[in-house]
Amino acid sequence: MILNRYAHTPTDTGRRTLLRAALGGTAAVGAGLTIGAAPSSAAPRTPATATRPTTPAEALRELSEGNRRWRRLQQRHPHESLSVRRSLVSGQHPFAVILGCIDSRVPPELVFDQGLGDLMTVRSAGEVLDEAVLGSIAYGVLELAIPLILVLGHQSCGAVTAAVHADETGEQLPAHIQYLADRIRPAIDHTQHGAARVDSTITRNIDLVRSLLAAEPDLAGKVDSGDLAIVGARYELDSQRVHAIR
Repeated sequence: MILNRYAHTPTDTGRRTLLRAALGGTAAVGAGLTIGAAPSSAAPRTPATATRPTTPAEALRELSEGNRRWRRLQQRHPHESLSVRRSLVSGQHPFAVILGCIDSRVPPELVFDQGLGDLMTVRSAGEVLDEAVLGSIAYGVLELAIPLILVLGHQSCGAVTAAVHADETGEQLPAHIQYLADRIRPAIDHTQHGAARVDSTITRNIDLVRSLLAAEPDLAGKVDSGDLAIVGARYELDSQRVHAIR
């Protein structure tokens, strides 16, 4: 596991207390799950007949089956009907938080063949964490009892490529882009070179972000209960496959 460079210090106590007070309760983190294969005969979920996944394993199976449909061009485009849209006016019950990159080629609802009300998506370049991202994820877990956080990186990530380039050349990137590069830098794999360095860093950055989330006090209360899992995964652009890395 990558060393948590951004581990919290005592100065973080105030903001964490405020977040807990605002959102209430304590969330959970589970590790070690992988995206497993759900039976290909699994029936599509519909608001009238199906039950929302309530465990990390159920949520992972749902995502796995949806990605399989996406790869095979067998998408069901669930939960888009007028009746579903009307039912969502009164509330939402998403079963997974997807922390993904902003890349236009990796929209979570399409990649996992999910519909309205299924996923809470949070996106930043390179899956970089900041207070807004952390607060958004915490809201999904603490307020909506979402059982799964999936950190979704992807092949040929531009943010990671820029971070590696800046690290190798010493080039100073534009201010806000440099912020991203600085947070990706701890994941850079200096044992690799060229394209292999970028590709390895993409995977290492996913694991870094996953481990940073797992270290969050607000997401640590039910680690042993199994009520929530945080899983790192990669989307391969060439095959459209999502696979767990941890």
